[in-house]
Amino acid sequence: MVGFFSKLFGGGKKEDLESVVESILNGILEKGNFDLSYELNLTKHEDATDVKIEFSGNDEALLKDYKGQLLDAFQLIIKRVTQHHFSETHVNVIVDCGGYRQESEAALIERAEHLKTIAIEQGKSVYYRALPPKERKVVHQYLALDGRVKSRSLGDGLYKKIKIYPAKNANIEGAEPAEEAN
Repeated sequence: MVGFFSKLFGGGKKEDLESVVESILNGILEKGNFDLSYELNLTKHEDATDVKIEFSGNDEALLKDYKGQLLDAFQLIIKRVTQHHFSETHVNVIVDCGGYRQESEAALIERAEHLKTIAIEQGKSVYYRALPPKERKVVHQYLALDGRVKSRSLGDGLYKKIKIYPAKNANIEGAEPAEEAN
């Protein structure tokens, strides 16, 4: 295994981004004995490159299990290796499997909508369970679209609760959603 990690982070000849990502993926899938295949898409922008990886295969359930922690691990490893090899390029990495990321985001928004309704109807604060930063961002961005409520994170550490409360000076009955900030 030492040879594999030295290959990932070691020096050597400069390759292109696509071949480095493919090398990482093939190495991990081989060493981990995963029954998975992947589709790799690279999109170059002026200031960044997006790397999107979609897994499929018999081991999809493993990637989605435990709230997608293995998907997050794949994403982190690929991000770190690409940062190491291409420090001058900003690379965004998204790893998904069978639409898991979209389903997860939809579930977060559905729960936030339910709590927002309670906060508006009862005129009091409600709390969303402790979430990691990435998930809190989804909830805060969704709630920011409605001017009738506000939200903020509470707590210490990585996982924090979200407080959802009615906005002051908001006409609760006829409030229109807030304009999206660009």
